[in-house]
Amino acid sequence: MFATLLFSNKIVHFKIKIMHYNWYVFFIAAVIPLLTGFVWYNPKTFANAWMKASGVTPGQPQRFSMPLIFGMTFLLGLLLSGAVLTIVVHQTHYYSILMDNKDMMNPNSDIAKATQAFMDVNGLNFRTFKHGALHGSIAGLLFAMPVLGINALFESKGWNYIFIQTGYWMLTLALMGGVICQFA
Repeated sequence: MFATLLFSNKIVHFKIKIMHYNWYVFFIAAVIPLLTGFVWYNPKTFANAWMKASGVTPGQPQRFSMPLIFGMTFLLGLLLSGAVLTIVVHQTHYYSILMDNKDMMNPNSDIAKATQAFMDVNGLNFRTFKHGALHGSIAGLLFAMPVLGINALFESKGWNYIFIQTGYWMLTLALMGGVICQFA
């Protein structure tokens, strides 16, 4: 596999085995926020409690059209998929540590050979749905909840709002993390 990297404003092509991703999985994962939203915010689950906690009424006019909301949710889901990859696939950290090492461009260098050997042995470690779902849930709890909580407090929303929203993001990120970790 030939890889292309940009180093010091120069494009460099080199032959080295790098991590391969199934990019279709990122498009599938980008749909997960929509799917979990359909279930989570359904009147049979949390829709009524969420509307009460957020101050939304059933007949309230929408500021944006539903196709625009769904389309933007999908695009934002794609961005989120890329971020989730770095949380759930630990092997990405190995490459991020070495990306400034100029010897990585030379497939015959010691660092490139060490990288190859390391990935041959450890390239698939912790690449399971369960592991990705665990890290996705942790991200929901440790990232989404504080962000949502801070915003909700300043917007005078109650704890029910925070817990409903956090639950949605924990479930959504768990599913996205599981899918990306297992299949990407």
